[in-house]
Amino acid sequence: MRSYLSGLFALVLMAQVTVAKAELPDFTNLVEAASPAVVNISTRQNLPQREVASQQMPDLEGLPPMFREFFERSLPQTPRGQGGRQREAQSLGSGFIISADGYVLTNNHVVADADEIIVRLSDRSELKAKLIGADARTDVALLKVEGKNLPTVKLGKSEVLKVGAWVLAIGSPFGFDHSVTAGIVSAKGRSLPNENYVPFIQTDVAINPGNSGGPLFNLEGEVVGINSQIFTRSGGFMGLSFAIPIDVAMDVANQLKSDGKVSRGWLGVVIQEVNKDLAESFGLDKPAGALVAQVLEDGPAAKGGLQVGDVILSANGQPIIMSADLPHLVGSLKPGSKVSLDVVRGGDRKTLSLSVGSLPEDEDQVAAISEGGSVERSSNRLGVSVADLSAEQRKSLDLRGGVVIKEVQDGPAALIGLRPGDVITHLNNQSIDSSKAFADVAKSLPKDRSVSMRVLRQGRASFITFKLAE
Repeated sequence: MRSYLSGLFALVLMAQVTVAKAELPDFTNLVEAASPAVVNISTRQNLPQREVASQQMPDLEGLPPMFREFFERSLPQTPRGQGGRQREAQSLGSGFIISADGYVLTNNHVVADADEIIVRLSDRSELKAKLIGADARTDVALLKVEGKNLPTVKLGKSEVLKVGAWVLAIGSPFGFDHSVTAGIVSAKGRSLPNENYVPFIQTDVAINPGNSGGPLFNLEGEVVGINSQIFTRSGGFMGLSFAIPIDVAMDVANQLKSDGKVSRGWLGVVIQEVNKDLAESFGLDKPAGALVAQVLEDGPAAKGGLQVGDVILSANGQPIIMSADLPHLVGSLKPGSKVSLDVVRGGDRKTLSLSVGSLPEDEDQVAAISEGGSVERSSNRLGVSVADLSAEQRKSLDLRGGVVIKEVQDGPAALIGLRPGDVITHLNNQSIDSSKAFADVAKSLPKDRSVSMRVLRQGRASFITFKLAE
């Protein structure tokens, strides 16, 4: 009996192994078909000349490249024309051919500031590339090499990619050409710091320096993204890799090819996440949407009637779950087009139709105005003294009302991090146009319920929440 059970267990175990083995994907055909269109990209950048007196100049030519580079960096600089050595910086990355006549996609940071770009094909032949255009905001660059009937990748749709799906990367990590790594999609629509217009695909595919600009494939052998960034504390792979969706990249490439630049939709608002407390204070069923913390003067939102305190729940019928969803969606719209926004204002749901503006190329034009000063004392219920804004302060801040904090004492204000110089424009969903209005609203604040407050600090507006205890 024992022998029979042992044999049965072995059969079950073998069946489980067979099933698990059958479920794992085989990438061999994909790699064989796609690899010829994946290229290695190297760049050269001329750096300032450096001088070393002849008697102090070591013989660097016989040294290995890594040691030669180290010694050359240590040489003092020489003004041009005084016999110094010309030094070149080199960088490596990846890319892929999207058309048989030689258009190549890669990352902007791979080719930025390059004096020469060399594309090496899978047969090890090298071609000089011309930079057609680059977009720093999405980190996409379009190159052109001279060629005919070049191998190309198949382009997929990142929009239909699902979390948990298998994906594969081909690139040149640390200069090792055509290295293949695989993993799954960990998340979609990720926002990274200073990357507001790219809904990144997060994967656990091993990506390292040199993979940048290379393709991310689905199981059908279609490119669904461009490998762009990794999150790391060590400089190497840690299981967090980010790819630019191919839908976004191709839109950028097409604009670069036709116009030489990229135009993006823009509303002219500063938004923030809606957390549980803010959702409660604004009467929302759940924390979702983009809370309008600031409306920029003469921007598309101001002209279309969007107001501070509005919570945007959807745009053109697409739900805004996280606040980062809004710039992703609006940025993909063409300037001059219309966008329909569903908003909650004062507990009521409204639909606004706005004309989309064009995102300014200069980031400084998007920044908000700076803060103002202070005068006399007001309500102390929150542990804060406030004062009316002067006419000059209101003009500089582009505000019709508001109060400025003069002093923060012990109390709720100190606990939520308010500082002297902060400007309060809204309290408990009510506009504050004077220190008297602030005092009146503060006296009637509810207890044991989340209360919202809109604060401007150094030109940036945001809503914060707090609760008053019994």
